[in-house]
Amino acid sequence: MAVYSIKDLEKLSGIKAHTIRIWEQRYGIIDPQRTRTNIRYYQDADLKFLLNVALLNKNGIKISKIAQMNREEVAEKVAAISEMNFEYDTQLDALTISMIEMDEYKFDRIVTTNISQIGFERTMLEIVYPFLEKLSLLWLTGSINPAQENFISYLIRQKIIVAIDKIPLTSDKNRRKFLIYLPEGEKQELTMLFMHYLIKSRGHQVIYIGQEMSLTDIKDAYDIHHPHYIFTMITETFAKESVQSYAEKLSKTFSEAKVLLSGYQVVAQNLKSFANIHILQSLDQTINQLNSIGTRQSIDAQQTIASR
Repeated sequence: MAVYSIKDLEKLSGIKAHTIRIWEQRYGIIDPQRTRTNIRYYQDADLKFLLNVALLNKNGIKISKIAQMNREEVAEKVAAISEMNFEYDTQLDALTISMIEMDEYKFDRIVTTNISQIGFERTMLEIVYPFLEKLSLLWLTGSINPAQENFISYLIRQKIIVAIDKIPLTSDKNRRKFLIYLPEGEKQELTMLFMHYLIKSRGHQVIYIGQEMSLTDIKDAYDIHHPHYIFTMITETFAKESVQSYAEKLSKTFSEAKVLLSGYQVVAQNLKSFANIHILQSLDQTINQLNSIGTRQSIDAQQTIASR
């Protein structure tokens, strides 16, 4: 059984520690345990209930009224609000609850409802990605455990794969072809899968060769497919060589392709420019770049007009 400090509750719920103490004293919302040195600590059930209480309170229900509800009534009210209220904070809180409780049904209901209302791409950009940023912070501060993180990451992964599979494959030879991968040491699979979705949803062909790819592996795939674009991310510090050195190898090895590079280490370093490498500073810029890429026919037409 996990143990949480009042600071953990503050980070997870967004409710100040001082307010949590007042809720305990005035309304008996939760009843913390105490160590031999009289320090408060909380258990799983306390955290789960407080998250639900916090969501209701943020949605305008007074704490005095919430205190009169039993836990089943609180859970039912939270479920109703999560399905009806599409405000940013409410959706993040609802996803956090589903992660802490490891409740697949609750997660699915939240994400599926958002997809039906605003579409898959907006759900990822406006709900899931901000949630993943919050998840990273919670992981770094030790407020969640690996089981909870892996549980929710797997569910998000499944949603992206289903969305990718729903997009028909293109047989149009005029469409651009992308080879995407993660280099050795990179762990950003969710982002790479979402890139797969973004590219495919714009009618282009995607060859995703996976994680932990060496330059030899990439060259083998390149020689088979001869893609127009290569996309990868570098967020971790390379142990064997610098990012600059890796970018130079990519430029020379795949001189006939356009190489799109993104990720924290790429953006943070002042890389020497190469003619066939384009640095993408953010996800928004990446999407704008994808939106600007047309078919071979439209590109040829643009080049013809420009040459006149």
